Amino acid sequence: MIASIPTMHHPADAPRDTAETKAIFNAPALSLENRAEMRKVFDRAIRQADHQQLPLKIPHEPNSGQSVKGMHYHYRPEFFLQLQGSTTFRFPRESFVLSPDEICVIPANVPHGEQVQAEQGHPFRNLVAGFYNHTISLHFACEVAEGKPDIESIEFFDAPNLDIFLTLCNGLVQSHGMNTPARDAVLKGMTLSLLGLFRNIVETGTDRINCDIGKVYQAKCLVREQFSNPELSVQQIAEKLSCSPDYLSHLFHTETKEKLTHYIQRIRIDSAILALETTALNISEIAYTSGFADPAYFARVFKQHKGNTPQEFRAELEAQRNRREEQPKTVYFDRLDFSPGAPHSGASRPPMPVAP
Repeated sequence: MIASIPTMHHPADAPRDTAETKAIFNAPALSLENRAEMRKVFDRAIRQADHQQLPLKIPHEPNSGQSVKGMHYHYRPEFFLQLQGSTTFRFPRESFVLSPDEICVIPANVPHGEQVQAEQGHPFRNLVAGFYNHTISLHFACEVAEGKPDIESIEFFDAPNLDIFLTLCNGLVQSHGMNTPARDAVLKGMTLSLLGLFRNIVETGTDRINCDIGKVYQAKCLVREQFSNPELSVQQIAEKLSCSPDYLSHLFHTETKEKLTHYIQRIRIDSAILALETTALNISEIAYTSGFADPAYFARVFKQHKGNTPQEFRAELEAQRNRREEQPKTVYFDRLDFSPGAPHSGASRPPMPVAP
């Protein structure tokens, strides 16, 4: 299972506009009316997808992760559902327009720009999903200036199954460009699954991050958004929030019972664990993508948090997979079968009787 994770970050290649980050933590949380509307939006989208009436658009761009003037990129995929008006997406090598009742998945690390407009007397509006460490954000967007979208209301949901969302988004990206007999069926199945998961998280998901108030909430948003930046620090966060580092550290610890420095490290280590579990990146690459400029320091911090080094952690994961492979493939009433489904005569080892 390959999940999207951040690419190597360099200070000169700032991935996000500071104004966009400010918009995230300055926007109001979803109201009860917003939640009810979001449920209806996903219900309708699921019906449309089931009848193949929800076109999917995906850019055919390499995952460059490079800084492009007038564009930004994200370290994980981004999902758009157009509700009213239209969005013109610009990429380094192409552009397209997203119209009402169409969805778009922008792959991780693909630079893009957005320009929105009202159409046929309807103001621009869309629904956007973003992915962070064990967290998903869902927000409605509106037009705040000519052609410029901004967050109308937003909610953050705990997502321990984040890798499933990411796998579905990445699967849509990979399958969309294929010319295979069952392509449409695969896209339909993954689209329905993704929309269903969004619908469920709106209905039943927890949103503990939204319970934090003021600067603690804003600090958590910044950390989850910027953890891949190796220069992210308490001082930098405090500057963005217009307070002193000492004040922010004290406030964060008082309200969460966790030091802000520890929280930053924990979010980064969570990202590294996801990479170790789901990718073939080497340890140095994982260190850089998780916000550590020094792989040796990353290894020390990882061991402090998990009790073993990244290499040992990955080796144990591999050992667990091997142990699972050694288990019987089928358990019968009176025997264990280790074959992958072949007849007994072709099995690699004979069935073993089960002790009474």
